[in-house]
Amino acid sequence: MKAITYIGVDDTDLDLFEGLYTIPNGVSYNSYLIVDEKVAIIDSVDIRKCDEWLANLETALSGKTPDYIVVHHMEPDHAGSLAAAVERYPNVKLVCTARAQQMLTQFFDGELFAQKCIVVGEGDTISLGEHTLTFYMAPMVHWPEVMVSYESMSKVLFSADAFGKFGALSHNEEWACEARRYYFNICGKYGVPVQTLLKKIAKLDVSAIYPLHGPLLTDNLEYYIGLYDCWSKYEVETDGVFIAYASIYGGTAAVAERFAQMLRDRGIPKVSIADLCRDDKAEAVEDAFRMGTLVLAAASYDGDVFPPMHEFLHHLQLKGFRSRRVAIIENGSWAPCAARAMMALLEPMKEIEVLSPTVTIRSRMKQSDIPALERLADAVVG
Repeated sequence: MKAITYIGVDDTDLDLFEGLYTIPNGVSYNSYLIVDEKVAIIDSVDIRKCDEWLANLETALSGKTPDYIVVHHMEPDHAGSLAAAVERYPNVKLVCTARAQQMLTQFFDGELFAQKCIVVGEGDTISLGEHTLTFYMAPMVHWPEVMVSYESMSKVLFSADAFGKFGALSHNEEWACEARRYYFNICGKYGVPVQTLLKKIAKLDVSAIYPLHGPLLTDNLEYYIGLYDCWSKYEVETDGVFIAYASIYGGTAAVAERFAQMLRDRGIPKVSIADLCRDDKAEAVEDAFRMGTLVLAAASYDGDVFPPMHEFLHHLQLKGFRSRRVAIIENGSWAPCAARAMMALLEPMKEIEVLSPTVTIRSRMKQSDIPALERLADAVVG
């Protein structure tokens, strides 16, 4: 029997992760089992897949009884089946942080977990025999009760939500795209706590990273850690420009497409464009963080900005968008006001450089608008 066994499950039926993010290729809920003199379950899964998980667990146990359930994170997609596990194995102990112990009574009947918690802090260990788990606190990656653990014999880091991605394990795809979309939409606000965790990881001899979503990372760890370092420092990953537009009748869309071509003609290595009315906003958030310059093009609406743009910028606010250059194009038929509204939404964000000029279009792009767009394109190129 392998010392560490994967007992997680895929969820390919769920349409929205956290009720918000589309997951066309599903998601995995990862859980693991360590069998030694003592037996430890590493996290549970969403209640949606509880029966399948318990079946995987029973098979992997091969008649043994678990001593511990390590609870790295209390979010329901990972802790949702804890009650079922405790009911099946009434003598099991839950290893968790003090904050997680408090949260247990918020999600479950507290009586079920009375006297079952072993509370651990920074650097605490639990010996399973030949295998030892050392716990490191990771608050706000991305909830306050989160911890990670390091198993020293196998050199495995159980990383909670860090290094996770959208997509079921049964769907084979390149890691970075869906990991990036996951990171910036789930953890994007918490760059400083992620940096703190990365410094702790750097002191460990890690040969594999086992997250709570997505594939088990067993080689080229420098690549994954390097991307996390870039993302959590809010650095530019890709040299390029992202254009996000919100158009009512197509006039603003035409301007955005024309402006994209201007940038390509000037040799910008990558120009990405998204229709905020139709495209996945989580991907738009991902691209905004990925590139160094963001171009916002939107119609005016009810004395404000067209709602899809408002929603996008509000989401960027929530996720801590910062340290980027921004160019603004507004459209309005009688009282253009989108630029003012977009500026107000950008104001709380840190280290945002707004490029000049702001371009105003009246209903439809005309030849007379081209010089101002050309000047803005020159500013973007720098």
